Amino acid sequence: MPGLRTNVTLAAASIRAQRLRSFLTVLGITMGVATLMAVITLVQGANTYVEQKIANLGTNVFQVSKYPFATTNFDELIRSRRNRDITLDDLEAIRRACLHCEAVGGQAEAVAHVRYKDQELQDQTFYGHTANMSVIGSRTLESGRYFTDLEERHMASVCLIGDSVRTKLFAGTNPIGQVVRVGKDDLIVIGVFERIGAVLGQEQDNFVVAPLPLFLRTVGIRRTVTINAKASGGEEIFQHAQDEARLVMRARHHITGNKREDFYIGTAESYIALWKSITSSFFTVFLMLSSIAAIVGGIVIMNIMLVSVTERTKEIGIRRACGARQGDILRQFLTESVLLCIAGGVAGVALGFLAALGVRTLADFPATVKFWAAALGVILSSVIGLFFGIYPAVKAARLDPVAALRTE
Repeated sequence: MPGLRTNVTLAAASIRAQRLRSFLTVLGITMGVATLMAVITLVQGANTYVEQKIANLGTNVFQVSKYPFATTNFDELIRSRRNRDITLDDLEAIRRACLHCEAVGGQAEAVAHVRYKDQELQDQTFYGHTANMSVIGSRTLESGRYFTDLEERHMASVCLIGDSVRTKLFAGTNPIGQVVRVGKDDLIVIGVFERIGAVLGQEQDNFVVAPLPLFLRTVGIRRTVTINAKASGGEEIFQHAQDEARLVMRARHHITGNKREDFYIGTAESYIALWKSITSSFFTVFLMLSSIAAIVGGIVIMNIMLVSVTERTKEIGIRRACGARQGDILRQFLTESVLLCIAGGVAGVALGFLAALGVRTLADFPATVKFWAAALGVILSSVIGLFFGIYPAVKAARLDPVAALRTE
């Protein structure tokens, strides 16, 4: 009985003898596996992208807001507009009562025009922060400093700017110490944040940050605040901190029993869970499409192998006459089918890797082919080769040796 090495040698020789046919056969599997690699890479990259760019609160930070953080329910979003505003008094109450919170801060936002000398940027995001958002938030300063508690309390006319504002207003100039006009206030720039870049096509660096009391005086005191709290320990303490904040808000907003809460508590997991629920359906559809491509490649393999059996009938008869058994013929053709599919699988993984490298280089998107995805592609191609090669191999093995030898 020929060993595996002999079968592989015979299969490789047969593949080399029909290079064009083998290439076209491998191409079908290659496209199917490459499609699968593309789907897995894009979905995994999108999840990583969301974790890095959108859900960047940190594992021990949660937010309390009037509006839902992550929802696909439009009615809920409309209903939340009737919720009570969250105020600085709510923030102070949570700060006093949350024993498991390391820091409790707040932020609010509006839209404002930013002017420097004769240049003006319209519709820039204007944030009001408490001073401790430098500890709670995830954004990093590139230069300068954050404002202090004293500057916050005394509504000092200072601000920090995003990289986009710095680039557009202060090209070639150090913005630290310069005065910009935000709305009707003149603010001294004391810091610049590191560049974040665009998230899902939306620019994230066109903003100005000022002390929260100054912000409220500028845009109007009746403005809801988003409370940011950083827990002082691990997962259990993080949950306790959320429970404490919830109890404070329910008490202050007079919510008892099963009455609907008029506030929302969100974490990084809230954003990630919403994103994964959205992408899971797309992933299923794309996976089905890539599976169809792989199955089509398998059908091509089967057709080509059937043609090969027909063309090599006399060869099969000679081998049988020389003592080869049905099992030997079966293994020979199965080996050839699997070898073709493995070659297609490896080529598909390589194509997927190159595509991921191109996307990561050109689009600043964390697309990477995972090892398990590459292994899955090769295994899938092997299974396809084995499954769709069975019928041609069985047909070859069952040929009558005498009839096969008479074939011209």
